[in-house]
This record gives sequence, structure tokens and C-alpha cells, in this order.
Amino acid sequence: MTDIRLEPGSFRDRHGRVFYVDDQVYRGLSAKALADWESLAHSDFFERSMVRGDIVATQRVDPKQVPSVSTHAGTWAGFLRHATVPFVSYPYEWSFSMLQDAAQLHLRLLAEALEEDFILKDASAYNVQWLGAAPVFIDIPSFEHRAPGHPWAGYRQFCQLFLYPLMLQAYKDISFRPWLRGQIDGVEPHTMAGLFTGRFRFKPGVLTHVTLQAKLQAKASDTQRNVKSDLERAGFNKAMIQANVKRLRRLVERLTWRRSRSEWSHYTELDHYSDADKNAKADFVHRAAATRHWALVWDIGANTGAFSRIAADHADYVVAMDADELAVERMFISLREQNDSRILPLVVNLADTSPDLGWRGMERKSLTKRQSPQLTLCLALIHHIVIGANIPLPEFVDWLAELKSALIIEFISKQDPMVQQLLRNKDDVYEDYDETIFKESLTRAYTITDEQTLGNGNRILYFAQPKSNSA
Repeated sequence: MTDIRLEPGSFRDRHGRVFYVDDQVYRGLSAKALADWESLAHSDFFERSMVRGDIVATQRVDPKQVPSVSTHAGTWAGFLRHATVPFVSYPYEWSFSMLQDAAQLHLRLLAEALEEDFILKDASAYNVQWLGAAPVFIDIPSFEHRAPGHPWAGYRQFCQLFLYPLMLQAYKDISFRPWLRGQIDGVEPHTMAGLFTGRFRFKPGVLTHVTLQAKLQAKASDTQRNVKSDLERAGFNKAMIQANVKRLRRLVERLTWRRSRSEWSHYTELDHYSDADKNAKADFVHRAAATRHWALVWDIGANTGAFSRIAADHADYVVAMDADELAVERMFISLREQNDSRILPLVVNLADTSPDLGWRGMERKSLTKRQSPQLTLCLALIHHIVIGANIPLPEFVDWLAELKSALIIEFISKQDPMVQQLLRNKDDVYEDYDETIFKESLTRAYTITDEQTLGNGNRILYFAQPKSNSA
């Protein structure tokens, strides 16, 4: 039976709609979008960008090759087929350098498009996805012919979803993720201007892209004039857009986040494993992961990705998640330097994962509604969930069981120095954090197929298969 799923996040685009047929990604195009596609497909920059991987591989397909879809998909003039992205992520799950690389990709594509009189009509950060540590642009209908005299309509959106979040973190060390998660359209100019007062007004780019834009926004809201018409009469031209894009590229490239330390970013340097235990743990993970080839692996609590790399040798793709942004930032930079396309690093707090967001809660999916793993790594994490985040141990194991994946998990006793560090300055009210209770909870949903106690006696590794799925 054909599995047909509409992509809710695409219904704001009046010129196209994304849907999935089994494992294939299709996009229906309106007559206007199809005409833009025909021109775009013959442009030099578009072909170059696809070849180097900056734009998702795309081709037009005969409608007869597209299986029948729900009438909710609309009636389309033509269809495209896109290469599948292994796992969809959102900007509020990216580290600083990930958002910065996505911004640079967007500006580079815009600059190249302008050379051939195309333009990006919007500038949403959600138009970028990842193939490992490489950003890829996915919203093909965003490209259209540039109308003479018209400005870059996506400029404000670029500021709200790329530039302002990066400035917040680079200039004030304020994480941008809560802001992007809290408002799907990003940080408004007037909000940003209120945050960048005093000496911060003179940081590079603030006066031009924040203060001035906030004033223009306020002025525009009080007028009935047609701003586009005014700009056209004033002789607004392509060179002005190109100059602005050039300035933005230089500004984005120079933004840096200077934090050097966080609570767990140095965990691999400060942990309490002996060399023998480190090797034994790595061997256990390798042995378990090597029992089969996995389509998708989740490494939750990945830190800087040491075990993600082991799992990647036995998988198509690994999503490596950690709540500590600096650890994820370091992992991303390392993967980028190695040109690694197998591992996607994400900033994810499992005690507070991103929910369904947007119109009717359908535009951005919660973590567990995207794509389920076949194998989950949960190493040196459960004490953070139970003691650090006050989640009952049986409930966390139940959540893991809902993933219906095989599981490599590590239980660390209360006698371990890392658990003692978490309990410092806390009353020990965690009666459920007990090896017996843990194993009882685990065996209700899983069959343990391998088990190993590390040399210090405080850490036990388990490889388990879900009872409802012998895979």
C-alpha cells in the first residue's frame, strides 16, 4: 500500500506543497512556480549549487510518475522530486556555528542568484537542512526572477531568523534557541532594539540592521503608503541589494561566540573512567552496534560524539543530541573539519524537547514525530535525567521504550563520583534511582542480550532489544 503523507510545514507556501510518497519527497508547483522552475533549472548558478551540494538534489518528474495524492495537496501544474534529508531539524536545535553556516549558505546562494537576475523571495532559516555537518538549501520555489526596482523582500526575515539570533549570542552570550523556539517568525526588530541599548548599539551591524530597521518598521506601520512603489520610483536597483548582501556576508562571517566552558563540555576531560574502562565501554558499544546495520541511530547525551562515531560505522545516519550547546558546538566543528556527512549534531534537552509548533501545532514537529531510530545510545545519561532533571526513572525507561528501538544504555550507581557530584547540595530523595528498579523497568519492555560491568563496579552497560520488536 502506498504511504502518502502531506508535509504540514509547507502549507504557508501558496506556490507549492511538499508531500511524501513512501520514502520519496515530492513538491507540487503552481503555474507561476513551475515557470520559475523552468528558468531556474537552466541557470548556471543553480546547477553549480546542486553539484557542490549547497542545494538539495532536485529534478522535475512526469505527473504520471507521481502516485495519486490526497485532494488536500491541491491541483498542481507540475511536480519536482527532491533527494531525501536523513533527519529534519530546526534552528532552535542548532549550535551557534550551525546557524552561522546556514546563514552564510543562504547569503552565498542569494549573491550567486542575483548575478543571473534571480532572487530569494524569503529568507527563512527553516529553508536549510543538514547532511551531517553540511547545510543544504531545500526550498526550491524560494528562487524567482527579480522584479526590477523591487527590494530583497527577505531581508527582514533574514535578520529575524539568522542575524539577530547570531548577534544575541555573539554580543551578549544569550542563547538564541529559546527565542527561535518561542516565536516561529524569529526575533522582531523592536524587540532586538530594546535589548541592544547603551554601548551595545555600537557593536558592528547593530545601528544599520537593528536600530534603523526598528525605526523603519515603526514608521511603516503608521503609513498607508506603498513602500515597494516608493522604492521603485526612487530607482532601487540590483546593485543596492548586492551591496547589502556583501555587507551581511562580511558581518555574519565575523560574528563569534567566545564561551570556552560549560557545565559538561569538558566531561570527556574530567570523567572518572580508567583507561581500561574507557576501552571496555568503547568495545561494548562497537560490539552491540555491529550486530546489524542500522538505518538511523540516536545518540542521546552524546557530549562531543565519541560513541556517535562508533555507531556511525554501522549505520546510515546518526543523530547526536546533547543539552550542552558548547559540547555540541565542539562536536559540530570537529565533524565539519572532517567533512563528516554521517552524523548530525543537535542541541536537545530530553527533559524539555521541542514540541509541535506553528499553525495548529503542525508546522514544526516534535522530536519523536519526525523519524524513529532503530538503535538508541543512552550512555552516561540516566543520572542526569533522574537526578538532574527530577524525572522518575521508570518514566524515562518508558519513554525510551516508546521509541521501539534497540537500546545501548549505561546505568551508573550512586557511588560513582559523577552521580555524587549531581547529588552535592541536594537531598537524596531519589529512591527510584536504584539498579534493581532500573533493571526491573528495563526488562518490562526489553530483552537484555548483552551486559557488562566496568572495572570500577559502578557502571553497567546493557544492550537490549524491545520485546514488541525483535529487530
